[in-house]
Amino acid sequence: MASRREWSEGLTTSGAPSSDAVARARGLAETLRTAADQIEEARALPTDIVAALHEARLFRLLLPKSIGGDELHLKTLAEVIEAIARVDASTAWCLGQAAGCAMSAAYLKPEVARRFFGPADAVLAWGAGIQGKAVAVDGGYRISGKWAFASGCANATLLGGHSYVFEADGAPRRRADGRQLDRTVLFDVSKARIHDMWQTLGLRGTASYTYEVQDLFVPEEETIDRDQSSELMERGTLFIFPSTFAYAASFSALMLGIAQSMVDDLAALAKTKTPRGAPSSLIESQVFQSQYALLEARLRAARAYLHTTLDDIWEKTHATRQLPVIDRANIKLATTYVINQGVEIAADAYRAAGQTAIFPTNPFERRLRDAYSASQQIQGRPANFITIGRLLMGLPPDTLVVFG
Repeated sequence: MASRREWSEGLTTSGAPSSDAVARARGLAETLRTAADQIEEARALPTDIVAALHEARLFRLLLPKSIGGDELHLKTLAEVIEAIARVDASTAWCLGQAAGCAMSAAYLKPEVARRFFGPADAVLAWGAGIQGKAVAVDGGYRISGKWAFASGCANATLLGGHSYVFEADGAPRRRADGRQLDRTVLFDVSKARIHDMWQTLGLRGTASYTYEVQDLFVPEEETIDRDQSSELMERGTLFIFPSTFAYAASFSALMLGIAQSMVDDLAALAKTKTPRGAPSSLIESQVFQSQYALLEARLRAARAYLHTTLDDIWEKTHATRQLPVIDRANIKLATTYVINQGVEIAADAYRAAGQTAIFPTNPFERRLRDAYSASQQIQGRPANFITIGRLLMGLPPDTLVVFG
């Protein structure tokens, strides 16, 4: 494994070419398959798995090339995450979350970005929502807050906290449109109190803990405003996209990976199983043959829809340097649809497996729990279709926040 010094000395290069990112992910399949039970039991990624992920550079997928990252195309990111999710959904979820968080490096001054993300083991995790309070003081902010759902924070070196900004006198600091200003503050993981509250149905290995800080000073240069394009330090096409689209691409691809693995296992099961009272084996049943073909068709259609949408809008954005609202809506339409379609395919494959699926010694049970847990995240929320539908019909959005 490359040492921290070796990585630091190579910061001016992009490291391994991004084109082999999918191959690097697939190369870990057997390692992750062997560790799947351990990940589930530990409710976090074991240290040897984290080391293997770093060795394969899978925590550097969306870091800028200027600091040794891959700065991947979003479609390639989706392919990487799907490859990992076919073997272990918790690992894929942690990688997708870390990828979106890593995009914050593009908003930092180069020297700060190198300090935070230069080390080979650098991983940033943060919790959901604007839950912190940032009081402006000389040189930075005093931060207090508590954030939940910080996936992967057990193996993170850095934490972030989305926080509303207040003046020293307690008055909210406002944006030009009247909304209260918020900033994301970054700090070393050692500065936070972490609470293990992650007892869940699925995605148990993600270590999505809760953490808090009280009256922590964070320098101005170690904070970012992800809504302020003037703070963006990188020019790559990737960074025109808000990080919410990285999460959307990752989590929809994760659902494809879960569903595909269940359909593959169903096909394997059909070769050996004869349902009780059935006249023939499952593989010889015309009902099953039709059912299996339709599952495959639905999966392939969903994957093609996701990849085509990400590819088309990436190329358009690269050419125009713009990401209009309608393109944001189209990405959200594809990713929200694929998440929901994926969980339905997973459930149908589970049912098709019969009683075999209910035992934890078989893979169906865990994967269905992972699929249902992943579907509850905001990226898969069915209410997204309301906002998308309004925009597609030329109506004003039903929310002030339009997809990042």
